[in-house]
Amino acid sequence: MSAPTSRTRPVGLAIWLILAGVIGWWAAFQLTLEKLHVLANPGAAASCDFSVLVQCTANLDSPQGSVFGFPNPLLGLAAWVAPIVVGFAILAGARFSNWFWWCFALGMLGGFVFVVWLIGQSIFVLATLCPWCMVTWSVMIPSFYAVVVHLFRSGALPVSSRARRGAERLMGWVPLMAVLSYVVIGVLAQVRLDVIGNIF
Repeated sequence: MSAPTSRTRPVGLAIWLILAGVIGWWAAFQLTLEKLHVLANPGAAASCDFSVLVQCTANLDSPQGSVFGFPNPLLGLAAWVAPIVVGFAILAGARFSNWFWWCFALGMLGGFVFVVWLIGQSIFVLATLCPWCMVTWSVMIPSFYAVVVHLFRSGALPVSSRARRGAERLMGWVPLMAVLSYVVIGVLAQVRLDVIGNIF
């Protein structure tokens, strides 16, 4: 017997996954270009270096910028294709089995954990804010929240009908959850780096 499929066709989620995937991929692409530029021109500043605080070079040149032995942006170029493909597949009428949603959510969890770790490294270790990195953070966070909530509302996870209805309502709060997450990051950055004082 084949695995049950989700009973919900999440068009809104599909559109978001496509948008987030395109934005995340573009940010990774720009970071890749910056890395190639720096490699080809040692000592040159990246175009996204605006100050000691807001820059890409420090992040790209750090050990944190090549966690798996190659520049992190290359990972982004590959990984952000997944939500784009999933989003278009849903719009085309695909119905995924629950195991697929679990695997997809696991991948999103990996991306979310990696982003949270990079945020911590950027703020507390490198003391810089990379513009293109922040673009990636801004789309990864709500994407993870939305996929997890969808697991509950769609029946991909064995929860009660009451929990599914609650998750359906919670989906509308994902943007606010993301904004609150941005606020937490902003507060941490301000406390640690005095962003306002260094910019103005």
